[in-house]
Amino acid sequence: MYRRIKNTFGIEAQAKRWLEYRSEAELVKMVSTLHADRVLHVGGGSNLLFTQDFDGTVLHSGIRFVAPISADAEHVWVRVGAAIVWDDFVAYTIANGWSGAENLSLIPGEVGASAVQNIGAYGVEAKDLIETVECVSLVDGSRRVFSNDECNYSYRSSIFKHELKGQYAVTYVTYRLSKRFVPHLDYGNLRNQVADVSSLSPAAIRKTIIEIRKSKLPDPQVLGNAGSFFMNPVVTREKFEALQADYPQMPFYDVADGVKIPAGWLIEQCGWKGRTLGRVGVYEKQALILVNRGGATGEEVVNLCRTIQHDVADRFGIDIYPEVNFI
Repeated sequence: MYRRIKNTFGIEAQAKRWLEYRSEAELVKMVSTLHADRVLHVGGGSNLLFTQDFDGTVLHSGIRFVAPISADAEHVWVRVGAAIVWDDFVAYTIANGWSGAENLSLIPGEVGASAVQNIGAYGVEAKDLIETVECVSLVDGSRRVFSNDECNYSYRSSIFKHELKGQYAVTYVTYRLSKRFVPHLDYGNLRNQVADVSSLSPAAIRKTIIEIRKSKLPDPQVLGNAGSFFMNPVVTREKFEALQADYPQMPFYDVADGVKIPAGWLIEQCGWKGRTLGRVGVYEKQALILVNRGGATGEEVVNLCRTIQHDVADRFGIDIYPEVNFI
């Protein structure tokens, strides 16, 4: 019997088989039953766009474990099961007096996805915190622990999204958190949004970021979406300077390999903010977010995505790419 696959876009999609495991040992046994079946491992469904039903087995982690495993004078290492809701983990770190994850507050999804997607916000990325990623092979059930370096992290990317895509299920992630609070306020207008910089704390930053995100991001329970749909493009310094001559008000961030330009700004300049195309559209408060206005199919979202990509490339000569995974 086919079963509906939960996803925050609210797209109707079903899987031939759905399996949830609560331990690595249980997952290893499941892998032995998969044979030649197509396999898709999902988390909270917050970064998926289904364009059709999935004719195979969907796996989901039920490993809900979180505990510190070691510490020194400066840091604490916390091992977390892949099924823990990411924002619950952030709240847990702050309740225990540890810092580092507060800028990543209210990002949807589960812990396992943080290691695959290298989630990021307000100048902090998951890779800045991840020590190791424990996995089980979906090919032969073998266990493997990846170091941070072995994960090949870069902007919204990892080895699990490219070279090893679909080959491993993340079971646990170990994060290194700081006992000493060092605030990260230099991304966007975060510093201006914090109520009282003189009394900063991880809890204060978390509160501010939650308020910001809620003010400009739609609730998936009300309006289907996958959060930020596109990645921010990074262009060469030469390309940036040419664009800046024509668009002096263009926001930007200097990064190691060039200049990052907010994709939301590019999309807004093309007139897409708040526009609707059939049953899908661009959110009126944040142009980076595509929304399901009710009853849309995955193909309708893909069509909107491609139309926006075309318009941005035509106007700015910049290619933007989805952060969301198309299934």
